[in-house]
Amino acid sequence: MPYLSPLSHKLLLAALLLTLQYYSNSSSLGIYSDLMDGVMERKILVQTQRKVSILDMVLRALALILTLAAAIVIGTDKQTEIVPIKIIATLPPVSVPVSARWHYLSAFTYHLVTNAIACAYAAISLLLVLANKCGKCRGGRVIMIIVLDLTTVALLSSSIGAAGGVGLIGYRGNSHVQWRKVCDVFGKFCDRVAVSLLLSLLGSLAFFLLVAFGALRLKKLN
Repeated sequence: MPYLSPLSHKLLLAALLLTLQYYSNSSSLGIYSDLMDGVMERKILVQTQRKVSILDMVLRALALILTLAAAIVIGTDKQTEIVPIKIIATLPPVSVPVSARWHYLSAFTYHLVTNAIACAYAAISLLLVLANKCGKCRGGRVIMIIVLDLTTVALLSSSIGAAGGVGLIGYRGNSHVQWRKVCDVFGKFCDRVAVSLLLSLLGSLAFFLLVAFGALRLKKLN
């Protein structure tokens, strides 16, 4: 083994110490970098969940307002008009007061009930969001909320279709079965029905967006 001077020993020891310090710093930097990456990912996830909760709250509040307004508009819809009725062909027509009310047609009753149900569900789910419980939902709870939102969309869609079909007959009539149009007489009544249908349609759209965002959130959780 060749002889090493004390100076060479010191230089070799210094080189070893520098090498160890370099690898130690590199390892520490790697661990620190991994920790920072984890913290940033966690921060981004929390911010995303917060944005989703705010959007969920806004959509549910919007659905609550729209379905409540639709139920109120159809539930207070009534109109009375003086209609001339000809009893005998040889006699002049007799003026008779005739009323149109929402509960005279089962389709309008169904429309009112479904909007009331949707409004109640929107209120309950909104309270859960405000209590910060829906933002912590995982797995099965998210699926349950999606199913309930989708059921509400189906209910509103069916009521819009039923009431809209009756309203279309009121506007146009049906000559094949001799059903005359009545909206030329009860124009205010028909207009309020149309407004209620539009509000309900917008409410169902809000619930549909909730279903879409819920599905995206479920995909991220999985």
